[in-house]
Amino acid sequence: MGGDGAPAPEVEGAVAAAREQLARVVLVGDEARLSSELGRLGLSRAQAEALGVSVRHASEVITMDDSPGQAARSKKDSSMRVAFDLQQNGEVDAVVSAGNSGAMMACGLFVMKRLAGVDRPGIVTTFPTRTGLCALMDMGANVECRPQTLAQFAVLGSVYARVLHKKARPKVGLLSNGEEASKGTELTRGAHKLLQAAIGPSADFDYRGYVEGKDIFTGAVDVVVTDGFTGNVVLKTAEGAGQVIFELLREEILRARFGKLGALLLRGAFRRLKKKLEYDEHGGAPLVGIDGVAILCHGRSNGKAIKNGVRVAASFADAGLVREIATAIGKHAPLWAAATAAEAAQASGS
Repeated sequence: MGGDGAPAPEVEGAVAAAREQLARVVLVGDEARLSSELGRLGLSRAQAEALGVSVRHASEVITMDDSPGQAARSKKDSSMRVAFDLQQNGEVDAVVSAGNSGAMMACGLFVMKRLAGVDRPGIVTTFPTRTGLCALMDMGANVECRPQTLAQFAVLGSVYARVLHKKARPKVGLLSNGEEASKGTELTRGAHKLLQAAIGPSADFDYRGYVEGKDIFTGAVDVVVTDGFTGNVVLKTAEGAGQVIFELLREEILRARFGKLGALLLRGAFRRLKKKLEYDEHGGAPLVGIDGVAILCHGRSNGKAIKNGVRVAASFADAGLVREIATAIGKHAPLWAAATAAEAAQASGS
């Protein structure tokens, strides 16, 4: 109920996902409005149930203006909170929402809790590269981080790349303003020092040190680690640049003497490129580090984006991503244990 056009895109996406047998979907929200949207698609409640789409009523909505933490606790009958309660009770395997991303984070932490040993959950987004895909973490969940948080993001991101992108030993880079060890901030230098302990043939991932923004798209690494503030700026910049380049290229082609013919010949290539870049093709970004599966879709998601969000959620649940992450966090805890202990000792001494 929280997306820009809710609940029409959510219902359209759920019905499409069920028809393609991607998953069975529970629509959580205002029952009357959801039933009306199903009717608009030519489905009665009974027909929707037979297809694999059911409705669970929720009387409240968490809006974009709500305080995420407060809303997660006080609006117990909101569509988002009820959806997470369903997952916590084992009635569903994942939550997909185009609503308030901060509230998704808050509900995930409040209802599902962190996985043992996880400092802070983060959001993963995926960029197309010359050689495949690159996962970036964090996309915006944590504006301020500690060095050990970034070290954990390297582990979380590498599991994501291994399980979902099928990278046997993902190459991980730490985003900085240069490749030299002297570059970066106090945060990145601290994280770099922790992650250097992961270098070696026995490690589950291959830490490559500092990388620059350009390396995200070349395929030099499979995972890029950064704080949520920087990651969100990178994401929005890439989205804007991609859109403008597409528009400028189209204008230049059509301006040429035989531009329309060229555009016709290039239509297939443009369609394939658009499929790689458009957010509605990728569905949504997972909140990684909670004891469950949560997919955050863009606020302006259409039905196609929601359908793909359901597809991504189902694939995460089937792949056992949460279990794999829990194992990896336990295995790599020594990377950040000393820094966490020193921080705790300093806090107790003060």
